[in-house]
Amino acid sequence: MAPGNALVPQLIGAASPVSVADVRRYAFDLSARPESAAAARRHTAEVTVRWGLCDELGDAAALVVSELVTNAVVHTAGTRVSCELSFTSGHLTVAVRDQGYGTGGPTLCDATDGEEGGRGLLLVDALSVAWGAHDVPHGTGRIVWARLGAVPAC
Repeated sequence: MAPGNALVPQLIGAASPVSVADVRRYAFDLSARPESAAAARRHTAEVTVRWGLCDELGDAAALVVSELVTNAVVHTAGTRVSCELSFTSGHLTVAVRDQGYGTGGPTLCDATDGEEGGRGLLLVDALSVAWGAHDVPHGTGRIVWARLGAVPAC
C-alpha cells in the first residue's frame, strides 16, 4: 500500500448507497499527553466491542489509533487531540485531529535497528487499506486518518 494513497477518505461510496442507520460514529477528546495513547486504545476497544466488530478488526483499530495519537502528541504543540471512529460499508475509519503542526506532514520512515521510534506509520500502513492526512478546513491542525477493511472472517 502506498503511503497516503488518498487525501480524504471516501466514507460512503457513490455506487452503493448506504442508509444513515448503517453508519456508526464515535468521537472523543484527549489531552495531548503520552499516556493518552493508552486511553485511546481502551476507548477504541470498547467501541469496537459495542459495535459487534470482530476481535481482529478491533485489535488493529486499537493499534492504529494508538500510533496516530502518539504521533499527534509527539509532533504537535497542541494541548488536545480528537479521535473519531466511523464504521460503514465494512470499513472502519480511524481519524485523529491535532491542534497544530510543523512543516510537512506524516511520512513513512526507514528507522534503523538502534532507533526507538519511527515505525508507527509503517504499522498504520500495514494494517490499513488506505491512510492519509489533510489540514483542518478552519483553524490550525491536521487530521490523520486510516481506513481498515473488515477481515473476511469478521
